[in-house]
Amino acid sequence: MRRGFGVGQRAAVEYRKGLGTRHITMIAIGGAIGVGLFLGSGKALHQVGPGLILIYAIAGVVIFLVMRALGEMLMYRPVSGSFAEYAGEFVGRWARFATGWAYWLVWIVTGMAEITAVGEYFQYWFPGVPQWIPALGALLVLSAVNLVAVKAFGELEFWFALIKVVAILALIVLAIAILAFGFSDIGESASLSNIWSHGGLFPNGAGAAMLAFQIVMFAFVGVELVGQTASESAEPRKVLPRAINSVMWRILIFYVGALLALCALVSWDQFSADGSPFVQAFTLIGIPAAAGVVNFVVTTAALSSCNSGIYSTSRMLRTLAENGQAPGTIGRLSARAVPARAIGVTFVAMLIGVALNFFVPEEAFTYITSASTVGAIFTWAMIVLAHLGYRRKVAAGAIPGGRFRMPWSPWSNYLVLAFLAMVVVLLGFDEDTRIALYITPPLAIAIGIGYVVSNRRTPPPGPRAGTEISAPGGVAGN
Repeated sequence: MRRGFGVGQRAAVEYRKGLGTRHITMIAIGGAIGVGLFLGSGKALHQVGPGLILIYAIAGVVIFLVMRALGEMLMYRPVSGSFAEYAGEFVGRWARFATGWAYWLVWIVTGMAEITAVGEYFQYWFPGVPQWIPALGALLVLSAVNLVAVKAFGELEFWFALIKVVAILALIVLAIAILAFGFSDIGESASLSNIWSHGGLFPNGAGAAMLAFQIVMFAFVGVELVGQTASESAEPRKVLPRAINSVMWRILIFYVGALLALCALVSWDQFSADGSPFVQAFTLIGIPAAAGVVNFVVTTAALSSCNSGIYSTSRMLRTLAENGQAPGTIGRLSARAVPARAIGVTFVAMLIGVALNFFVPEEAFTYITSASTVGAIFTWAMIVLAHLGYRRKVAAGAIPGGRFRMPWSPWSNYLVLAFLAMVVVLLGFDEDTRIALYITPPLAIAIGIGYVVSNRRTPPPGPRAGTEISAPGGVAGN
């Protein structure tokens, strides 16, 4: 076999079933709650008004449909590589390559953004420390945790997610108590009427509301991560449907519920576009050190996202290596049943984020995050396209169907694709996000060249490449 791109040799060890039900559940919850809710929602509220609640609900329905499409394919064949494998099987080999590498890039740049955020958040406690130092420290610690065992990753992610959940639930419970009993300094001004009595739901017009979709969709990057856990879940056919079905209520509680609480406590026009609405709300309620508490929460949220990025990119790299679409040596597992070499590659790539923190600490976060938006939308679109191919094969009797189906398919598939196309178009109307469209063509060309090179060097693998969890025939479901 030639050196470089080649089909990876099956390792003596395989993935271990180290992720239990509580791990998968909290990974699914954590994947749906990012830093964007705690920080970015302030800018979005200032831009849109209380109608942002409706924007999150609409986007949440779209994400739920994407996850049900993924879930149906997971029940058919819960496999390592998840949606990249399904893209290869139901769309084409090029789709596996493009989806795998695009998703790897999404999480690499997202991980860079999150360690950049960690460096910025540490300035709150240690203003004299250069932000690249905590960024590097976070990357070293999280990479080490992922090298230990998948259970170590799952355990850390469990507690990271729990912190985010407790913070949001605390806000919602406090808001309900204040509305009912009015025991704080803002008790008299807090009212559900704040949601519609200050200019209506969309005081800044429909245009501002439409532009908010791009901000909202970025907040959901990572929700598809639960599909990557199939190969290391003890009971994927039992746990994954529950986790996927919970996406809708998670969005309703943690996004819609939190925004309802914020807008009821404080009218939308009092929120600052530059600060966290959570800090302002907790401060007005009278909680001591509210800024410090929220800073701790968003720091753990950023660490959680980076932790997930290291996990997902290493698994995706291994899948690509096994299919001859990445250097074969990357696909080997360590004695601890983790893709150590793939984790090493991810670590080196994310070091670029540390370098940006050193050279351009002020601009780093903006430069990096703009690169992941289109990649995430492409991944979601490919999941939906692969699902269309899957349903065509089921209808033809080529493969068995299951009971865990995407609602209203294929019309829901077309609706999701149209919505995602709309979001891409909207990126061009905002100066801050337009850069994402500028970098898309060169990235697409680079991925295309990579595919041509890998295709010439390595013959196509069999249709069932990857690490299957069980025999096909996913009739199991909920």
